[in-house]
Amino acid sequence: MHVAPVGGTAVQDHVALAEIELCGDLIIAASAAREDRLSLESIDEVLKVAEERADERG
Repeated sequence: MHVAPVGGTAVQDHVALAEIELCGDLIIAASAAREDRLSLESIDEVLKVAEERADERG
């Protein structure tokens, strides 16, 4: 059996961490929403899709 060494060997996957943060933001928004489901517009707002598109355009 192979056991990972303790301490100092943590690997961070920055993409995975960013995805986890976005999922958390969506969960928080969904729990605070008055409606049963978030609208597509609400999801885009939480994920800051409009801001990303504006940044891409320059």
